[in-house]
Amino acid sequence: MSRLLTEAEIDALRLSLEVAARSVLLSLPLAVLIAWLLTRGRFPGRSFLDAFVHLPLVLPPVAVGYVLLLLFGNRGPIGSWLHGMGIQLAFTTAGAALATAVMSFPLMVRAIRLSLENVDPGLEAAARTLGAGALDRFCTITLPLMGPGIIAGVVTAFAAGLGEFGAVITFAANIPGQTRTIPLALYTSIQSPGGDQQALRLALMSFVLGLIGLLLAELLSRRARRMLGR
Repeated sequence: MSRLLTEAEIDALRLSLEVAARSVLLSLPLAVLIAWLLTRGRFPGRSFLDAFVHLPLVLPPVAVGYVLLLLFGNRGPIGSWLHGMGIQLAFTTAGAALATAVMSFPLMVRAIRLSLENVDPGLEAAARTLGAGALDRFCTITLPLMGPGIIAGVVTAFAAGLGEFGAVITFAANIPGQTRTIPLALYTSIQSPGGDQQALRLALMSFVLGLIGLLLAELLSRRARRMLGR
């Protein structure tokens, strides 16, 4: 592989995979909770929560990154508190994962929500009549039946995270070895004299990774549905 890719390109690939994986792990529990609230919850402000969750889909990614910088920067209300505990998010790999998680979060929520909408509430009601508590019903009935949506959401969010650019470069900057993922490395190559060949390799890498991610999401989701008899 080292003969096909330069050290900088391998480093960008490694960072992209790491950032995407960390973003998924960060957002998955909250995505399951939000999807359940939006599907089964009945409370004032539900429509506002729905709109807020999907806001990153319609906002410029740079705007999302800027808001994160205001909140989580060293002088921001949350960032200054974290900085006092020795935690820095802005201009770090962890910050790149946070920005990626925010941008891919709506995709994960949407996939899980669509799967949850197909879960028959009668199954939960039957379990309730047999004495199963709310947490027991969720863990043994609802969560397994949400499996195809969770799988699809995770893989889709991971694939989308590999291509995130605007929010990452605004909040985490373009630091080699720390935040320069494949999209940022591609941007750098395009801006550099003689970087056409490297830009082409990085673009092809992004295309292949994205395609694999989408195909994998569909295959795993179908397999999960077959296992559940759906």
